[in-house]
Amino acid sequence: MKLIFIFMSLVLTLFANEKVLYVYNWSEYMPDSVLKNFTKETGIKVKYSTYDSNEAMYAKIKTIGSSSYDVIVPSTYYVNKMSKENLLVKLDKSKLPNYKNLDKKLLSRPFDPNNDYSIPYVWGSTGISYNANLVSEKIDSWKNLWSPEYKNSILLNDDMREVFGIALKILGYSSNSTNPKEIEEAYNKLKELLPNVKMFYSESQKQVYLNEEVKLGMNFNGEGFMANEENEAIKYIYPKEGALLWIDSLVIPKGAKNIDNALAFINYLLKPEVSKIISEEIGYASPNAKTLELLDEKTRNNRMIYPNEEDLINSELQLDVGEALPVYEKYWEKLKTN
Repeated sequence: MKLIFIFMSLVLTLFANEKVLYVYNWSEYMPDSVLKNFTKETGIKVKYSTYDSNEAMYAKIKTIGSSSYDVIVPSTYYVNKMSKENLLVKLDKSKLPNYKNLDKKLLSRPFDPNNDYSIPYVWGSTGISYNANLVSEKIDSWKNLWSPEYKNSILLNDDMREVFGIALKILGYSSNSTNPKEIEEAYNKLKELLPNVKMFYSESQKQVYLNEEVKLGMNFNGEGFMANEENEAIKYIYPKEGALLWIDSLVIPKGAKNIDNALAFINYLLKPEVSKIISEEIGYASPNAKTLELLDEKTRNNRMIYPNEEDLINSELQLDVGEALPVYEKYWEKLKTN
């Protein structure tokens, strides 16, 4: 009995001392090699799980509690929302020496003015992908999605703000509108689009295009990049009404049990050579100024990843809509149940 007791005590001690990190991130958003090399370098094991929308992530954090994860990756306006709701830890930047590598143009944005709660991970856009083998007309506008010839043939992100954003842009409004009448107009415009919608989907969009399940649709630029890498007929464009821009950021939820490990992980991701691997593999732009010097020419000059000023005309960064959020939620629910 004494030997069994000693053995069990040793096992419990080993588990208690295990260095672990729980990461909750978007699908197809972190190369496996990055996680493996982090563990190799630090001894910290990464327990990794994914979500497909900010809403899904937020709902889970609110339901099961933020203590289940150590690092999550919300988009712009959700950083603002979650910090206001006291769901995020204020970051100790003294433990983030690689913070200095970040491009200052991507810091101190309105959703987190001093970057007290968030560190940019990647930034990108939501535009239109289409299969040139299946589409004959010129694709240059969000309005193309409404064409009758695409009945049951388009993909929309399973993302409330982004879907409403494209209708708002077509109507000439800001994608960050807080005006209930404008939001209702956008809902009515989206109702007209429903016959063309084959799916609301955000998880692994590249595969939908590669399988020719849809002809065109809205999607994240990185998914467009990865699909194009496998099939050159799949194109990604910035609509003339403006793309939807976002920064996805690394944050530590309130109640996280492994804060020092989380900070070590964030600091690791801010290494220029690590950020380079991420950008080249998943097709999103790095916020790391020093990484741009290291990128291969193909990635650096690929406008799907690094757009020029002309590509971004009329584009907007997503912001928190505050008290207008329930208005969006009401019409989103109606849209999805039509």
